[in-house]
Amino acid sequence: MSIPPPPGPHEPQDPFRAPQAPSSPGAQPPGGPYGPYPQGPYGAPYQGWGQGYTPYNRQAPVNGVAIAALVLGVMCFLPAVGLVLGVVALVQIRRRGERGKPLAIVGAALSSLGLALWIVSLSTGAASALWDGFKEGLDGTASLSLEKGDCFDVPGGDFDSEIYDVDTVPCSGAHDAEVFAVVPVAGDTFPGDGRVTDLAEDRCWDLQTAYATDPWALPGTVSVYYLTPTGDTWEFGDREITCAFADEDGSGALTGSLRADASTFDADQLAFLHAMNAIDGVLYQEPDDYAEDDLGTSKDWARDVHDALGTQVTALRGHTWPAAAQAPVAALIKDMTAAQEEWTKAAAADDADAYYTYYEAGYEYVDGDTTVGARRALRLATTPPAYDDGSGDGSGDGSGDGPGDGSGDASV
Repeated sequence: MSIPPPPGPHEPQDPFRAPQAPSSPGAQPPGGPYGPYPQGPYGAPYQGWGQGYTPYNRQAPVNGVAIAALVLGVMCFLPAVGLVLGVVALVQIRRRGERGKPLAIVGAALSSLGLALWIVSLSTGAASALWDGFKEGLDGTASLSLEKGDCFDVPGGDFDSEIYDVDTVPCSGAHDAEVFAVVPVAGDTFPGDGRVTDLAEDRCWDLQTAYATDPWALPGTVSVYYLTPTGDTWEFGDREITCAFADEDGSGALTGSLRADASTFDADQLAFLHAMNAIDGVLYQEPDDYAEDDLGTSKDWARDVHDALGTQVTALRGHTWPAAAQAPVAALIKDMTAAQEEWTKAAAADDADAYYTYYEAGYEYVDGDTTVGARRALRLATTPPAYDDGSGDGSGDGSGDGPGDGSGDASV
């Protein structure tokens, strides 16, 4: 049959209008709005063009839940959630005709694997160890965040080097050290190693007797140590100085807590300990420089010792002692008064040689027989502490020859 050609460039096709037969002489006008369709040889009308076409095919969108399932599967984060999202994505893709089926399948598979690994880890306890390590990593100084009364071990037992980790242990068992004070360091900027060390030495010495009021009751191998922040740890929020009693050789020889504060002594014992500790505190402030290098500073310190002795002699005399302690305390007061006169001479010395002569005489009574006698009468510890360099040797080396020496430091 003959099919008319499609409309030319000047005859745009109307998709909703049936093609018209060409007009011919004698043709009848159409009836109705369009008139009867012309008949072909077989009596069937020509078919019009169908619905207008789209110039290009649009792709279906990718399912967003499938993307989320893949991300959680790859990261192994919340594997159960990733598995559920993968299943939900497959259902949505089938219903909506969206793309992303491979993403959903891979995400669900990876999440299933991650979930299986978590189950195995929980059953073996590995997850607990992992979580503990994670928490320590977040805290940065968690393993060094010690509190007053904590006991701990130092790996290797070396307090004289930088310490990056400690192991907190029960005080009832063997341990290397016990924290007796924690000192905050103020400021936003690291004050420097020297300033931090000076602060640690001063504050740790002052605070030790609040925790262990009688220094003589401490084991002979115990010294005062401190853990201090460094410039590097400061950047991670380390702002504390940790003061601790520690075993000098790191052998874990300490057993049981060393805490013995004021509540563990009676009034007579406390009066005696307060007086003696106050004098020890001044003796501890001995200048670092040799007297021959800085005689003026040494003489000023000798004057401070003289004044401290005078104050505490007055305090001891003013206290009413038990009958058994009256004579021993009186003998000690006599020695302290004689020592006070020697420190007066040291404060007025013309040269270093004279200064050291009075220095030695002033130290004679320290931890001597009369001190031991008074302690015995008051039922206090009677074994004098052992100092690294001794006391009263006249060396003037600034190493803390008097009571209270033996402190050490370790950088965190």
